Amino acid sequence: MANSNAKGDRRERELVNALDEAGFAVMRAPASGSATERELPDVLTGDGETFYAIEAKSSAGDPIYLDGEEIEALLFFARNFGAKPRVAVRFDREDWFFFHPGELYTTDGGNYRVKKETALSEGTDFDEFVGNTRKVTLDEMADESGPDQAVLDILSAFERGDLSKDEAAEML
Repeated sequence: MANSNAKGDRRERELVNALDEAGFAVMRAPASGSATERELPDVLTGDGETFYAIEAKSSAGDPIYLDGEEIEALLFFARNFGAKPRVAVRFDREDWFFFHPGELYTTDGGNYRVKKETALSEGTDFDEFVGNTRKVTLDEMADESGPDQAVLDILSAFERGDLSKDEAAEML
């Protein structure tokens, strides 16, 4: 019989290798999960300044659920270890996305859920997590003088019907 955790184990190793390639010191926690009396995170990693305790989960596309005890154990370990707790999720054909446990949706039963669309829209992607990029908000992009006049002209032309949505998008 195949190991029912084989895909999860493979994904954890994939995350460990990616963090290593990004220059992080990283280790996959031995016997994470139910194999020990102490709950351990799946991955411990750091870059010399910031350290993370990571619970890693993957899914083919269905929402990912974590039970409340898993999150409590992650928070407890991270606090005692001096690390930042993170939940890393990966959906098939997508990259890893990271969340602080407090950012996750809490179900009525006290468990946690991450949907694929939430990961894509709200999660911290791998490049940002390892410091290669930084998420910039629209407010940060706007300067004191307001929007660029050329952008306003294109939007006005679209609003008047002079440009199609695709034409305006291409120009922007």
